[in-house]
Amino acid sequence: MAKPLAGLRIADFTVHNAGPFCTHLLSQLGAEVIKIESAMRPDAFRKPHPVYGRMGPATFDQVASTKLSVRINLKKPEGIALAKRIVGLSDVAAESFRPGVMGRLGLGYDVLKAVKPDIVMLSVSSSGQSGPDSHFAGYAPLFGAWGGLGALTGYEDGPPVEIRHVMDHTVGMNAAMAVMAALHRRRATGRGTHLDVAARDVASSLVGEALLLAAAGGAPGRMGNAHARMAPHGVYPASGEDRWIAIAVAGDAQWHALAQAMGRPELSADPRFATAAARNDNQAALDEAVAAWTSTQDANAAAETLQAHGIAAHASWTTPELAGDAHLRARKAIVDVVEPDGTVRAAVGVPMRLSKGADVGIHRGTPKLGEHEDHVYGELLGMDRAERRRLEEAEIIY
Repeated sequence: MAKPLAGLRIADFTVHNAGPFCTHLLSQLGAEVIKIESAMRPDAFRKPHPVYGRMGPATFDQVASTKLSVRINLKKPEGIALAKRIVGLSDVAAESFRPGVMGRLGLGYDVLKAVKPDIVMLSVSSSGQSGPDSHFAGYAPLFGAWGGLGALTGYEDGPPVEIRHVMDHTVGMNAAMAVMAALHRRRATGRGTHLDVAARDVASSLVGEALLLAAAGGAPGRMGNAHARMAPHGVYPASGEDRWIAIAVAGDAQWHALAQAMGRPELSADPRFATAAARNDNQAALDEAVAAWTSTQDANAAAETLQAHGIAAHASWTTPELAGDAHLRARKAIVDVVEPDGTVRAAVGVPMRLSKGADVGIHRGTPKLGEHEDHVYGELLGMDRAERRRLEEAEIIY
């Protein structure tokens, strides 16, 4: 069965992570995504990452698999004209530059709308296309800081904690939802639109409960791993180097079960821990008692024991454990991808499943720069070899 977005084409000008993750999700659902970059200014994530234990572009892999790649020099008028030809055959044009950059290049929404009247244009930026702070540059940690997430994340006696890739990916998911809404509207009305997705807005949308507390006169702050109602609730040390287990106890019955599993049934009757309110008032002593047991346990074995007792618990897994997890692989949340050079690597699949045999997900590895120009320039745009050679010699296709 064809993927649900088969037949949809996206001209992808996005860079870094948030915008590319949006188009990456759409490509896994079947959209043909044509990534536009150049040898002069390749995507910033086309670079080695030795910190990941490899000299290939690990970060780029996770937002570029399944996409097509063509080279266009957007610094030259003919390059802009070539980009417009691709947009003219597309349903969506996506970009993630600072506000105003696409306009200065000659690829703003009004221009692209003249090329393709029903085009859906997506602009992802740090603070949006309008407003007093729209000119601000930003990356993932700043989004969390601006949006209030950082101030709520961390321990009470410590500094705010940066929100990194999860912020970029959350922005990308919001952008993908916005694109689908705009395409649905276009199908009903025949009109395109310009979508303005600001990472700062997305971050702020995630702190609604804290805003309500503040409006009511409260002072929400950093709680570490604690919870307003559940205790114990946190990540506890397990046996072995840097091994941890997450445990969340929802009520008295689960607390009694945990005390039994730990071999400390007397803790159930301890007045400091007998009720949820008492446990919350004595969290330091409670965490100490739980950690005394978990520190002697294998994280995975302890998680199985606690799950058998009806307690929400799991080891804090490392990346190799995730990559080899049978459950995630059975659901295709982790998949093996064959790269153009034959290398097989583990990759993160699309986080959703469709019934009736729709095979969504990654079906092609990370594209080499300009790998799909025969298809895009030859088959889609109908350019012959002589024209392509002329554009390459003039460093338009470059």
